[in-house]
Amino acid sequence: MAAFELSTWIASPVEVCFDLSRSIDLHLESMLTSRERAVGGITSGLIGEGEEVTWEARHFGVIWRMTSRITEFDPPHFFVDQMVRGPFRSFRHEHRFEREGAGTRMTDLVEYAAPLGALSNPWVGWYLRRLVGQRNATICRRAEGG
Repeated sequence: MAAFELSTWIASPVEVCFDLSRSIDLHLESMLTSRERAVGGITSGLIGEGEEVTWEARHFGVIWRMTSRITEFDPPHFFVDQMVRGPFRSFRHEHRFEREGAGTRMTDLVEYAAPLGALSNPWVGWYLRRLVGQRNATICRRAEGG
């Protein structure tokens, strides 16, 4: 199992960042380059506790499908999405939100086992970190009024 953590400070309240982070529509906006689509479960709006979404996207020249479920939910401070079907051996994404100064510290902890095993973990980790950073930049722009 491999993992990485990414921390982003956003000049916006915790509640705003929490809701933007679970917005299916914002996620789609942040993933335009991979032509990601929500094709099953909750396909727009805000996803909540126990709900699932199935994503379809092109990564590494291949079309992937992955279904995630919200397995833990403590608004507006914490939620976890976990893969229930898809290409990873395991995939868990923890989202944390804490007030910090005049804004919010948003922390993503991603734990995964890559489809091709341990040898592919570093490359997949780099790629996933870039995708989460891209999503967080979109959340930041939206939260700060951009």
